[in-house]
Amino acid sequence: MSDPAQLHPADYIPAADLDHLRNCSHWAPHDFYGWHSTPEGSVIRTRHIGAEHVELLIDGTGIDMTPVGDDIWIASLERRDSADYRFAITWPGSDTPVITADPYHFLPSLGEQDLYFINEGRHERLWEVLGANPRTYETTMGSVSGTSFAVWAPNAASIALIGDFNGWNPAQHPMRALGSTGVWEIFLPDVHAGARYKFAILTQDGTRKEKADPLAKAAEVPPGTASIVAESTHEWGDSEWMERRPHRDVASEPMSIYEVHLGSWKQGKTYADLATELVDYVAEQGFTHVEFLPVAEHPFGGSWGYQVSGYYAPTARWGSPDELRGLIDAFHQRGIGVIMDWVPGHFPKDDFALARFDGPALYEHPDWRRGEQRDWGTHVFDFGRREVRNFLVANALYWMEEFHIDGIRVDAVASMLYLDYSRNEGEWLPNEYGGRENLEAVQFLQEVNATAHRLYPGILTIAEESTSWPGVTAPTWADGLGFSLKWNMGWMNDTLRYFGLDPIHRSYHHNEITFSMVYAYSERYVLPFSHDEVVHGKGSLWTRMPGDTWNKAAGLRSLYGYMYSHPGKKLLFQGQEFGQISEWSEATSLPFDDAEGWEGEYHAGIQLLVRDLNRLHREEPALHTQDFEPAGFQWLKADDAANNILAYIRWGTDGSAILAVNNFGGTSQPDYILGLPVGGDWDLILNTDAAVYQGAGNDLPGSVHTVDAGWDNQPHSLHLHIPAMSTQYYRLRRA
Repeated sequence: MSDPAQLHPADYIPAADLDHLRNCSHWAPHDFYGWHSTPEGSVIRTRHIGAEHVELLIDGTGIDMTPVGDDIWIASLERRDSADYRFAITWPGSDTPVITADPYHFLPSLGEQDLYFINEGRHERLWEVLGANPRTYETTMGSVSGTSFAVWAPNAASIALIGDFNGWNPAQHPMRALGSTGVWEIFLPDVHAGARYKFAILTQDGTRKEKADPLAKAAEVPPGTASIVAESTHEWGDSEWMERRPHRDVASEPMSIYEVHLGSWKQGKTYADLATELVDYVAEQGFTHVEFLPVAEHPFGGSWGYQVSGYYAPTARWGSPDELRGLIDAFHQRGIGVIMDWVPGHFPKDDFALARFDGPALYEHPDWRRGEQRDWGTHVFDFGRREVRNFLVANALYWMEEFHIDGIRVDAVASMLYLDYSRNEGEWLPNEYGGRENLEAVQFLQEVNATAHRLYPGILTIAEESTSWPGVTAPTWADGLGFSLKWNMGWMNDTLRYFGLDPIHRSYHHNEITFSMVYAYSERYVLPFSHDEVVHGKGSLWTRMPGDTWNKAAGLRSLYGYMYSHPGKKLLFQGQEFGQISEWSEATSLPFDDAEGWEGEYHAGIQLLVRDLNRLHREEPALHTQDFEPAGFQWLKADDAANNILAYIRWGTDGSAILAVNNFGGTSQPDYILGLPVGGDWDLILNTDAAVYQGAGNDLPGSVHTVDAGWDNQPHSLHLHIPAMSTQYYRLRRA
């Protein structure tokens, strides 16, 4: 080993910089570590805390490096030209050195264009340059494989990478700041998929924080909080689905969505298990789409995924990212679309994640009147900051690109649109014009919708928006928000309130069940009976139905018959398809095998009915091709409040017609006269009161023929038997 006294003064690191490096507070470690020119030639410096010996391997020879202090090693060379080299490091207790490339010898993994777009907030593939990205460099001494790490933290004094690979010691691998962009970066050779890591951030006030990667693509199973390097090896088999998707038209195609919480559909099942069991079940029940409650990583299972800590990492509770890809792939191969709940409105305050990421407010708005949602105990994103908008927009694109997601349902849109949402006087700041509208959130929603639809034609964006904000589904070029669809919360509330009444009282609330058609075409709607309707003490849909067991079952059957004939796409939460009795809990499985939880055969009947409704919804153009067109609906009987009767025709773009007759009263109508605009034969294709669905099994004729006797200002009429608490569909027989 050479004598340190023989080193040239230029080989040493200045004392001030050395102090910063050893205390993990340096912003430019690459300026000192690695290969550097000196007046006498070159110097190579490296740091390996605890190493017994370090040898420089270059040009086929080994050169002993000189320790300076107890952790930094230096080798001086007479040559000035840079060459490829390796370190051979001998650790205590081992006679075999570990050979590795120098992390501080590689150029930044982000180019100038990447940094420009990040600074502008317009990097549409942000996940490819930030976070942890495995890569391989070709050098004169062979391939160097490892992982590049990059993070945006503009307020940090310094950042170090910590993980399994360096004993979680922040002094070993400080990262460099790339100019004024706020991005910090390092490439670590020999770090591969599966490695756990975090960022050790030194804030400007001297506080050190250990933070999970905001763009981590995998994470530990909670309560673990480390990020994990991930690299996909999944081979997709859904090319046929993906090739068709850009040509699909949501307006004219059938859509019935099965909303599912992957952890409680059947507890203990992994993504891999669900790729068989859940896919088979959804296909058997005939749904066209499945919608996952949030699958991004979240620390608290009781949030159901709505308080996200890892926006780019699928939750590890149920398996690996590639196993989630396999689940989505399996759905696509069965012809079923996949929608994912997405939560850009707020995030939890857990200290390991986004909250106060690099000291002051970064992802959240700095003023608590805009930066906190106190009812939920969460932070609100700063939608006016371009880098934050970029983080979220790119996240939506990430799921579409990397996981082939067919759509996102955006949670809690109203909380984003209104500055005074769930806030008292004095707890919110008006916009620049003095109004309550969050103009920055509007711009963000327009940006994510326009960008997603531009890059991924055929995908869906769905708003859970509970107010009368205009133009939610209008295109952005017409000053709308640009969503594909909007949940019809008004229809849901009015309908469930009406069906919760005893039939004898429903006649006094008839306007509640007809009101939805006043605004049915103001937006492009989904009719949702979601998880929100079966939690927090609301009970289940089954328990909301009045009366005894028979009447509860009949109430649900007529509710679903009405829903599937009403204009709009359909959504049912798991368990509703068989009339689950208990309120949903994420802590228990659905009671598929609980015979005592199924009241006789009523639930099997409801399950069969939903299956048949889904089949008819797909097969009958009249039930889906004009969901958003007034020409697709015609009232026949809207004013018979005394008998709780509703009747209407759904028209298809091909001229087909389905007559829907609903009796929401407790009395059967054995000879009800109904006026019709067209004469001919009408074939009964669905009767929710049929014995096969565990109904009363009244013997209804398989077809009925109009008579040329006008009724209710219509030229033709039918005489119908309409059982109590039931819905019938009749299809016009065409020549």
